[in-house]
Amino acid sequence: MRSIGELARASGLTISALRFYDRSGVLVPALVDPATGYRWYTDDQVVPARLVAGLRRVGMPLAGIAEALAHRHEPAVVHRLLDAHLRRLEDGLADARRELSRIRTLIDPEEIAMTTRLALRRADLAAAVDAVRFAVGADPELPVLAGVLLEVDADGVRLVATDRHRLAVARAVGRVDGPEVRALLPADTVDELRALLDTGEGITPEAHITVAPDRVEVSVAGRAVAAAALPYDFPDYRRLLHGLVPGAPAHRIPVDVVALRGALTADGAPVLLREHDGVPAVVAVLGLDDRGGLRLVGPDEAAATDVVRVGVNREYLLDALDAGDRGQLVLELDGPITPLAVRRPDDEDAFSILMPVRL
Repeated sequence: MRSIGELARASGLTISALRFYDRSGVLVPALVDPATGYRWYTDDQVVPARLVAGLRRVGMPLAGIAEALAHRHEPAVVHRLLDAHLRRLEDGLADARRELSRIRTLIDPEEIAMTTRLALRRADLAAAVDAVRFAVGADPELPVLAGVLLEVDADGVRLVATDRHRLAVARAVGRVDGPEVRALLPADTVDELRALLDTGEGITPEAHITVAPDRVEVSVAGRAVAAAALPYDFPDYRRLLHGLVPGAPAHRIPVDVVALRGALTADGAPVLLREHDGVPAVVAVLGLDDRGGLRLVGPDEAAATDVVRVGVNREYLLDALDAGDRGQLVLELDGPITPLAVRRPDDEDAFSILMPVRL
């Protein structure tokens, strides 16, 4: 047996940290002296303690540390947790750089902001717009959601839209000249942009985006759409994603889009009727069949606790299927309180997420 001080020296954790992880149920001593309350650990707990110390040093949240420790004999599971945490760190660093750039401008208002230019295939941009447009908000009390976020980085642009009940993300790769920048385009401008991408077909395969401090312009074959960006800070969708989808999904189910759409809209399709903010909505409940495929769950099973299922607004799901623009998509299903993810099997950067409906 090792004392708490000995384990602290062997693992790199402080004594106070070991006490904290004991209270949290993450690293519980093998023995606690009933008279003195002193903690004792076995030699077998040294390696787990070192794992906890390493994860603590890289800022892994407590829940992630506990999950990694619980699955430490399953390398594939732990690697997925580490990859997800690394993406969070990278996203956080990118967000910090953008925010510091804005702070520098506030400190020095006379600093001239640079213009960023982007050239990319018009078909890729059109596909990205189609993949997110359905999720743009229409609530006049939430004008920050009434547009599409353009987020330009070193090698392309990411488009994001959300109305709180669903979120859609897509990406197009291109040549970038200028600093990383983001702008929130009004929905009307996005629609004009989408129409522009269909004009002059065959003349040029490229679209050009110019993001200036107060204006965004998209040009194709000599024609342009320009507008002032909306003066709002778009929600931190990355943090939202990490909060909604903390780990790997329990089930990844390939689906044929045409077949699923037909099943959802067929006469007599099993649905539930729910009301949200006084507005009636049709809810489709998705579950698993005996072979692990997707099936529509009937009203009698929808509330059963022993059935893997999730309920979503049927119209929202149909919109997400149409926006996927593929013969096959992948649905990620975890359970009744976890959002449903709709992904393209060939593009991890394009997906939508639908909030679950209480069953």
